[in-house]
Amino acid sequence: MGIKYMLAYPSPTSREEKMKMIRTVTDRLMDRYGEDIIAVGVYGSTAYQKEGRHSDIEMHVVTKDGVSIPVQEFIYGKFKLELSCREKSKLFERAARVDDSWSIWAGSFVNVLAIHDPEGIFEQLKSVPFQAKKESVREMMRTFMIWEPYETMGKIRNNHENGNFRYIQMGARDLAWQTAKLIGLANRAYYTTRARTFEESLDLESKPSGYRELVEFLETGDIRDKETLYLLCENLWTGLNSWFDEMGIDYKSHELPF
Repeated sequence: MGIKYMLAYPSPTSREEKMKMIRTVTDRLMDRYGEDIIAVGVYGSTAYQKEGRHSDIEMHVVTKDGVSIPVQEFIYGKFKLELSCREKSKLFERAARVDDSWSIWAGSFVNVLAIHDPEGIFEQLKSVPFQAKKESVREMMRTFMIWEPYETMGKIRNNHENGNFRYIQMGARDLAWQTAKLIGLANRAYYTTRARTFEESLDLESKPSGYRELVEFLETGDIRDKETLYLLCENLWTGLNSWFDEMGIDYKSHELPF
């Protein structure tokens, strides 16, 4: 007996249907808010023209400064829509921020399909994520190394020592994902979609040794071989630390911070 789609899940849609819905939503917004809305654009896979039949629709809705409208995320008919609503100044502030997921979200500000944009706001916006200072990026990498990869590697080692091999696969994927985010930051490169993060990260110039081997094993190897998976994690951890040393990023404290 085959697996059936859940009835509550939206039906697959074509690009033509998505674009028609985008225009409908834009017209409704303009009718409701008028000149308070100064730009509407689509980001994500739809903007890249790489959406699948089940992809959602993600839209920037930009208002005048001092005018705010609610963020909306809803399912309407066959469509899952997410409306990211921000005042113009706050949109630019958000695009300029550097955090650990910069390489995941930066593309949503760089590649925007303008639907309504008489002032050319999205053209101005596309350079903003790259204006962060080098020092800010390096500090984010240092901080994130403490927050996530260091802790993840500790969990992988603990579970390996305790014989809880079921965790190793989860931990290995977490470590690879966290490393991909660091690689994006180090190269000032964003990923086009979450689904292509590993693929695109392997093409970037600066990355730690051991990363490719772990990713390729996760994608094509026998992940039931937990001992090999564990050793690949150890290999990447060594590579991560050497990579940080090469970049001159010291994430360890040499005295108590208080």
